[in-house]
Amino acid sequence: MNNIVITKETIGRISEVNKNSYKILFNGEEIPAKLKGHFYEEDAERLPVVGDYVSFLYNRQGDSVILSVCERKSFLQRPDQAKTAVMQYMVANVDYLFIVTSLNEDYNYNRIARYASIAIQGGATPVVILTKSDLCSNPGRYVSEVEEISDKVHVHAISAIYGIGLDELQEYLTPGTTICLMGSSGAGKSTLINYLTGEETMRTSGIREDDDKGRHTTTYRKLIELSSGVTLIDTPGMREVGMANVQDGINETFADIVELESMCKFSNCRHDTEPGCAVKAAIASGELSPERYELYVNLGKENTKNYAMKKEVSKWAKAYKKMNKRNMWD
Repeated sequence: MNNIVITKETIGRISEVNKNSYKILFNGEEIPAKLKGHFYEEDAERLPVVGDYVSFLYNRQGDSVILSVCERKSFLQRPDQAKTAVMQYMVANVDYLFIVTSLNEDYNYNRIARYASIAIQGGATPVVILTKSDLCSNPGRYVSEVEEISDKVHVHAISAIYGIGLDELQEYLTPGTTICLMGSSGAGKSTLINYLTGEETMRTSGIREDDDKGRHTTTYRKLIELSSGVTLIDTPGMREVGMANVQDGINETFADIVELESMCKFSNCRHDTEPGCAVKAAIASGELSPERYELYVNLGKENTKNYAMKKEVSKWAKAYKKMNKRNMWD
């Protein structure tokens, strides 16, 4: 019989998740861990994700046992695919979400707005990092455009290769801060992480010349603790970002439109043919662009549809779990 020594309960942080196995960052080391059985009877959103602080029993000679997830100060989630309602619970306890977008054909205003809504809904501050500014003739134009998304969004145009704009990021690099990086493959996340860590932490790969799209380098979420006390979380590239259960985040991102809606003559104004519509008046005067309003409407419709689907999926999943549990005792 093995002499397995399990110490008392302690606290660590999830640094990696691979199906049913986990890695916990504890005292500067990553240790393997498994979940205690009761987790499999809980909703998926209560399972540990990268960035979570967890209580666990430390096993020096094998897998440690995760007992519980500590209270989260932020929690980022999205539909697993843009057209489904199955939720993907991504990261927890993030202070800043770096939305990394390169200034080539990867740039997509709508996608950035989606990321910003997810960050705000989840309790993190969205920071848009426009990379490869050296390849763009007018990066200031894009900075101004992104700034219009919301007054809660920070924007920086940088070039990691030439060191342009990197000094602006120092304000986020304070000890105890956690930064998550999200964006499309090839947008420059790995290059930015290598700059922030001061070493070749992440492997980088080039851009396909035929479509300006990158090859995948990061295939799973990974937490990196820097000697400065800053924590980074890298994520796989995502080209599509769906909306579900993020209405508060959408409302905060488009707070100016929400305020205009409250000024309409009729409380149930559809902003179509009704008189006294503040939204239509703002569009007519140029205060609100039709494109921004259309994006707000489309994100809201997508969120409502996907959230309704999510609740239906959740209801059936709980019924299935309950039925299986009952069959075990029959």
